[in-house]
Amino acid sequence: MIEKHFVLEEADPVAFFGVNNANLRLLRALCPKLRVIGRDNVVKVMGGEEDMADFEDTFKALEEHCVRYNQLSEEEVLDIVKRRVPNREFSGDVIVYSTGGKPITARTENQKKLVEAYEGNDMLFAIGPAGSGKTYTAIALAVRALKNKEIKKIILSRPAVEAGEKLGFLPGDMKDKIDPYLQPLYDALQEMIPPAKLQEYMSTNVIQIAPLAFMRGRTLNDAVVILDEAQNTTTAQIKMFLTRMGWNTKMIITGDGTQIDLPASQKSGLTEAIRILKNVSGIAFITMDKRDIVRHKLVTRIVEAYESDAERMKERKEKDSDNC
Repeated sequence: MIEKHFVLEEADPVAFFGVNNANLRLLRALCPKLRVIGRDNVVKVMGGEEDMADFEDTFKALEEHCVRYNQLSEEEVLDIVKRRVPNREFSGDVIVYSTGGKPITARTENQKKLVEAYEGNDMLFAIGPAGSGKTYTAIALAVRALKNKEIKKIILSRPAVEAGEKLGFLPGDMKDKIDPYLQPLYDALQEMIPPAKLQEYMSTNVIQIAPLAFMRGRTLNDAVVILDEAQNTTTAQIKMFLTRMGWNTKMIITGDGTQIDLPASQKSGLTEAIRILKNVSGIAFITMDKRDIVRHKLVTRIVEAYESDAERMKERKEKDSDNC
């Protein structure tokens, strides 16, 4: 009899073992010649050498399935152990699976263009209105690259527009002060990575979330780097960010030109970057519009109302100018 320890390196132990260890109990029943014990992220197995070799293949298949789909049901355990293909729909359009096992896909034409552009370019600009899925799709692409071991880390950043006196009045240390700005990024990550695994990734800096100011002086290698809300960067800030790019790194810059919160005297770095870099090889620009909005239907109506109002104001100014 031999003993081996199998470590769950990528899969979430909670999902792997199942509710109340249901998957582990089923695994024991399906492998009666082996003694299987699960604790923390380790599965200890004792038994004969031939049975152990079979279990090793089974364990790898179970872990790969759990990592890919973020869940593992008793039916899937049964299918995999009996060497049957799990009865689960799969589409080539799936980017990753949510923590509930639901496929996350590009849902609109422009979101699909973003996914396609990611494959052929090292730097992407995704510009569009609120709710068009630009940030969510970008984070899904980053999570997929991490799961596929194409990169070693994900770095997410946003400019803290009020990064001066007003931040000082917020309670807590610097992390507590900037967390409200980064919450949308946390929300997306929590949908795609199980809680225990996400906490591990963040504690080991595999996933890093930081304000833009913390990027100065760094060279970012082996990573997917996402700059969200880039319309609120200055020209100097976005130039500093873009020049952090290192080897085997992809950058995705997202923003909405209609939601610039900078002082009126400052130009948006995103607008300037698009103008300056539009003909640079290796950089792709994806423009989204109200047809890409995947939030509540009222969001589309709100965007349309503001666009109409802006058009009326523009016409009124032109008319007043002509009268003068």
